[in-house]
Amino acid sequence: MTTTAADTGSPLEGGTGSEASGQASGPAPESHGGHGYAKQKDQHLKRLRRIEGQVRGLQRMVEEDVYCIDILTQVSASTKALQSFALQLLEEHLRHCVASAAVESAAQGETEGGSEVDAKVAEATAAIARLLRT
Repeated sequence: MTTTAADTGSPLEGGTGSEASGQASGPAPESHGGHGYAKQKDQHLKRLRRIEGQVRGLQRMVEEDVYCIDILTQVSASTKALQSFALQLLEEHLRHCVASAAVESAAQGETEGGSEVDAKVAEATAAIARLLRT
């Protein structure tokens, strides 16, 4: 996995302790015994707090009239940190949610459970497409 500014201790990190918020992209899927990120939830929250600290640092840099290129460098680091987080989350989704749907489909027989696998793959494909547009 690639190391990002959020992982390496950027000078602008220093989360506030509050949870980072994001937008959901549609209705939450039905509960199926936890999400793929559940085992690393604390690590993910810590990482998001670091990213939040980087973004707050950007605000401070603007308030302090820091040189434009220095701000853009930190914008790039923050963006890469979010992209890295998104890829990790996507990997966990594929390994847990999509793989679980495939196992359940195999247990039910291809004709009954195949549509759930198709839906999970379509959902992951749409998420990848959104990531590529950013």
